[in-house]
Amino acid sequence: MSEKFWQTKRLDEMSRAEWESLCDGCGRCCLHKLRDDETEAVIFTNVACRLLDTTSCRCRDYPLRQARVPDCEQLTPASVRDIDWLPPSCAYRRLAEGKPLLWWHPLVSGRAETVHEAGVSVRGRAVDERVAGPLAHHIVTWPGAMPRRRALSEEIS
Repeated sequence: MSEKFWQTKRLDEMSRAEWESLCDGCGRCCLHKLRDDETEAVIFTNVACRLLDTTSCRCRDYPLRQARVPDCEQLTPASVRDIDWLPPSCAYRRLAEGKPLLWWHPLVSGRAETVHEAGVSVRGRAVDERVAGPLAHHIVTWPGAMPRRRALSEEIS
């Protein structure tokens, strides 16, 4: 089996297309986060950015997202090392930390749906910000946690 670009290139060596393909489409980074005033700890919510399609887990206006949502963070090879709210399952974070992509990542599995089938995405768990109400009512821990490993039989099906 030949090595893949994500196994041989540093993040800053990847083409734009390679960089973009690292996004697994989980949508976890598009959930609103709070920051504790005293400890600076990240507090995760299940409230999705208004541009996130919570079924496909993709941005509805990716090319213009930063114009429409000014605090939308553009990930770069330099910034992924400093952003403390990227989920531990995030390909950008994992590669920056020298870790491999996980089995359900579309680049590994060859299928975009495996991120949803594995229960990694926000599909079925996110609330649209336009109907959510106060973020404090939607605090959850799962976006900042490594997804539970599914049984092998679930992985194969």
